[in-house]
Amino acid sequence: MTSVTEPYTLLRAAFALFEKPPVELSPEELSRTETQARNEFTLETRVLKSPEAAAVIVPEKELEFAFSEIRDRFENNEAFENALAVNALTVETLKTALVRQCKVNAVLERVSSHSPAISDVEIGLYYHSHPEKFYRPEQRTARHILISINPDYPENTRENSLQRIEEIAEKLKRKPHKFAALALKNSECPTAFNGGELGAVIAGKLYPELDAVLFALKENEISHVVETEIGFHLIQCLKISHAETMSLKKATPKIRQLLKERQQRVFQKMWLANLPKISESYDQRN
Repeated sequence: MTSVTEPYTLLRAAFALFEKPPVELSPEELSRTETQARNEFTLETRVLKSPEAAAVIVPEKELEFAFSEIRDRFENNEAFENALAVNALTVETLKTALVRQCKVNAVLERVSSHSPAISDVEIGLYYHSHPEKFYRPEQRTARHILISINPDYPENTRENSLQRIEEIAEKLKRKPHKFAALALKNSECPTAFNGGELGAVIAGKLYPELDAVLFALKENEISHVVETEIGFHLIQCLKISHAETMSLKKATPKIRQLLKERQQRVFQKMWLANLPKISESYDQRN
């Protein structure tokens, strides 16, 4: 079987490129997918012919896990087998392809494990060269109540909407702990189902009028009535998380992992580039 028609590689390439199976591709998309699949299969074959691959054995548990991950995406076994058939696969050929994929991944992991360790100097240089990655602006955790303005509905004329929101505001002055319940009962925003919760927001994410009010509130304080282009709001600041810059010490594990993964990818690419070519006849036999 040639690499261009190897069903699993073709299926994998189709989803990677177009997020749909080969049977749903246009002729142009299929042609591009076949080229991608051919290149991937050829490269994988070169990996499997390398000396590093000779000592790699795929454990049965790893194969079963990979197989189960695919099978469990389907409602039942019949749907799973129908999908296999549509893509010119069987349980046996899928498992064979998965063994191949697992072995390729294991070889690449073994190769990348020999990449040099990341030094503290490299970590420090990255930290000081990318300060924006370690700065967290001030965040406000908030919830709100919206009464919209819509003259097509009598209860939502500007006058009636203002009256309704002011009545809610008066209730909150007496019972501020009822904010979530009043949001659920009255708010015309989808967040009503969560008690009006907006989550943690940074400046500039809300309507400007709301933004200005929220970032002037104290914790647990409820705003006056605020008007925006969509209606009237009451907003409550639940928590203030002040702006901070992550220290180098705290950022070090994250940076080390990032640089390690980046270096491993580079190391893998260099190793792959130096693999010997294989003949077309070998590619077609495998």
